[in-house]
Amino acid sequence: MSKHDDDHFRVRPGTPKQRGEAFINKVLRQTNKAGAKLGKVVGKVGYRPGSRLGRGHVAARFAGASLTPNARRVTIKARLVNLSKAGPRSTAAHLRYIEREGVDRQGGPGYAYGPTTDAADTAAFEERGREDRHQFRFIVSPEDAEQLDDLRTYARHLMARMEADLGTRLDWVAVDHWNTDNPHTHFVLRGKDDTGKDLIISRDYIAEGMRHRAAELATEWLGPRTELEIQRTMERELDQERWTSLDRTLQRVAVDGLVRPETLAAPRLQRQRKLLIGRLQRLQRMGLATEQQPGTWAIHADAEPTLRAMGERGDIIRTMQRAMSGKQRELAVFQLGGDGRNIVGRVAAKGLADELYDKGYLIVDGIDGKAHYVMLPPRSELEQYPTGAVVEVKRSTNVRVADRNIAALAVDGVYRTDHHLAVAQREAPPNSDPREVVAAHVRRLEALRRAGIVEREAEGVWRVPGDLAEQGRQYDAQRLGGGVAVELKSHLTIDRQARVIGATWLDQQLIGGGKGLGDLGFGSEVKDALRQRADFLAEQGLAEHRGQRVVLAHNLLATLRGRELEQAAKNIAAESGLKHRPVINGQRVAGTYRRSVMLASGRYAMLDDGRGFSLVPWKPVVEQSLGQQVSAIVSGQSVAWQFRHQRGISR
Repeated sequence: MSKHDDDHFRVRPGTPKQRGEAFINKVLRQTNKAGAKLGKVVGKVGYRPGSRLGRGHVAARFAGASLTPNARRVTIKARLVNLSKAGPRSTAAHLRYIEREGVDRQGGPGYAYGPTTDAADTAAFEERGREDRHQFRFIVSPEDAEQLDDLRTYARHLMARMEADLGTRLDWVAVDHWNTDNPHTHFVLRGKDDTGKDLIISRDYIAEGMRHRAAELATEWLGPRTELEIQRTMERELDQERWTSLDRTLQRVAVDGLVRPETLAAPRLQRQRKLLIGRLQRLQRMGLATEQQPGTWAIHADAEPTLRAMGERGDIIRTMQRAMSGKQRELAVFQLGGDGRNIVGRVAAKGLADELYDKGYLIVDGIDGKAHYVMLPPRSELEQYPTGAVVEVKRSTNVRVADRNIAALAVDGVYRTDHHLAVAQREAPPNSDPREVVAAHVRRLEALRRAGIVEREAEGVWRVPGDLAEQGRQYDAQRLGGGVAVELKSHLTIDRQARVIGATWLDQQLIGGGKGLGDLGFGSEVKDALRQRADFLAEQGLAEHRGQRVVLAHNLLATLRGRELEQAAKNIAAESGLKHRPVINGQRVAGTYRRSVMLASGRYAMLDDGRGFSLVPWKPVVEQSLGQQVSAIVSGQSVAWQFRHQRGISR
């Protein structure tokens, strides 16, 4: 190339190729670094760093231009889900949540619909998006949804306008919810455009453009809000113990945390002036604002988080009151920093505290006479906890004994199973199996290996960090949603447990003498059920009344469990034509995991070896191997599972 040619050389970048999330994040980081050079334009729609990245950034600048202060208001919550991190079952689980029972107008289940059908095939939708990198989830809540009446048609018109703004057809399903004070619609939108490329939506469009389109549509349908409607809405907010639109207005007009008289006298605030002053006086009574001098108010820095927390607390109390249906109970919120005691009780109600993030809750009617609000760990399935079932809520933030043992036995950061076995054979208590002790520690190591905390160097040889105990504790806290674990003690109500063949939670209470049962509420009901259970066991020849005492048969739980398993095995044999192979304690059983069987004694996995089947105590880890070959060693009611795709033993 000549010098002359070199002087006229120009770089012509080609069309950007589809990039991964890491590339997108890198671009955003670089644009954010450059944001300091943008001066006053930073923060305006269309000028925020990275705001032009993706579809809809132009529409976001013009959407809502026709909206007036009297326009209808619509709240939109948005979430971008990274499907590779959320897991393969994320979409199916979310669709189950939003189609759950009790969300339609008649209190029945919700039904997903799409652009052209009132009965969307959610399984096909989930299948189409299985390889998608990401997914969008929206909750659209018009303030006047009840007046709109036909939310489905409204939703379809909104998505059609979004398609015009984004320049692509959209693949979506939606479910309307009428079970709250504010009817709303859940949207699940695939992260692909109509050409099959990743759908990237501008952050400005998600933050502003979509809401403006929704408000435009609601205003067209219902007309602008009247002055009386606006006034009544603000009057309702005046004394509310939550973050309101009045608070947002005060926050917007405050300068350095101060609201001055001249600010409130501005023409644009004339309609709200008296209400804003009234709200400031209310905040002062709540200790969240101070009138420094006549007409000049200082809003405390913690006003917003405090009001939001108060609003959430109020929502929880109302939820608990509805769940208890007027029953007299002391209301309590389960917290990790509480008195340290576990909660045992009946599931009185359940639901989603945050529908966008699928965060569930339980209302537990405790044996202590109180009603407890329990936030479930992340990714918990509400279906695991039937209404009326008995559960135990635990705090699980302590260091595990197994982690301490592994750290103590490690030499130069290496734990060896043969060394542990030798120690266990010398120190194990009578009637305990040293090999099972080591196997339990191996199961823990396998879980920590999957979390990236330990490394398996060879069969029976593990590299462990020096702070294994602390890392294990943090892993448990994160996995269990901050240290909360909810264990299903029985899926049966206590009425059904009272007269069933099987080892029930009531039987365990009988053996333990009914300790900890209160005299009010569920505790009192359990006492009545225990008397019925004792009578039933006496009828079965498994208990004897001696005055006020009840003498239970030796090995009561094992006998009840054996009788129930025998009957369940007969039923399965009649259905399948396979021969039942009883599980022998300490021996290995293998087969294809076909399904689980829920009994009063607990949940069991059915293993089919082609000629017969066995029923083995079920553990959550086996569910990922449905239809696959597995093996297990049963010791009492504990079981060590082993799978073909892994070398070690797992729970």
